[in-house]
Amino acid sequence: MNSALRYAAPLVLASLVLSLSACKPEAEEKSETATTEAAEGEAGADAPAVVAGIEGQETEKKQVSYMIGLDMAKSLAPIKDSLDIEVMTDAMVAHFNGEAPKLTDEQMVQVQQAFTTKMQEQAAAKAEAAAVENLAKGNEFLAANKDKPGVQTTESGLQYEVVRAGNGAQPAATDVVKVHYKGTLLDGTVFDSSYDRGEPAEFGLNQVIPGWSEGVALMKVGSKYTFWIPASLAYGESGGGPIPPNSMLTFEVELLEIVK
Repeated sequence: MNSALRYAAPLVLASLVLSLSACKPEAEEKSETATTEAAEGEAGADAPAVVAGIEGQETEKKQVSYMIGLDMAKSLAPIKDSLDIEVMTDAMVAHFNGEAPKLTDEQMVQVQQAFTTKMQEQAAAKAEAAAVENLAKGNEFLAANKDKPGVQTTESGLQYEVVRAGNGAQPAATDVVKVHYKGTLLDGTVFDSSYDRGEPAEFGLNQVIPGWSEGVALMKVGSKYTFWIPASLAYGESGGGPIPPNSMLTFEVELLEIVK
């Protein structure tokens, strides 16, 4: 949130400045004898850089202004409910007009720090509430799933079903395995899939989440299992990447090979 407030517009302006400065070396290298060409180039540089076909934005100034405004809006969208657009506009107009700001530099830092702290506290509270809800939903699912035909539950709470039995070797806890897999959240969202990438993956069984280590060690090469992994055997309260905190995970796994 802090970064969005401070850097949305500067990023756009910086890219404009860089793109303009990139033209300078070429201009500086022009021969002094090519005075006519240089003059023509300078005249061309003064011409408006208008992109054709933009309805209602027919001038360079309007197009650039709208582009920067839209980019700022996208950057600030996550905190839009905390913003007063009229006040933002007034501050910009006053600054461009050379008027004295209503906030000192020290006050700006104080406001920024207070707002950042508030946003962090709200995010933490939201994450905590989501973790509690996710854990309850996952436990409810697992309680119902364990009694379904073909589903087995280990002492740790891992649930699995043998989709296809294999007759190859069985990996040890320290082996590296080659697998195809698909991982989904409780709502069916796919968060990772070697199938989608079009190539299998290799993992050390002592380098993955506990549910994977335990589950794949039950398999034989050539088999395919479905695992339902409780949050405590997955990413727990912290979650990770696209996986929300306390998420129960479902994996379809094919054990292709034990890598030597």
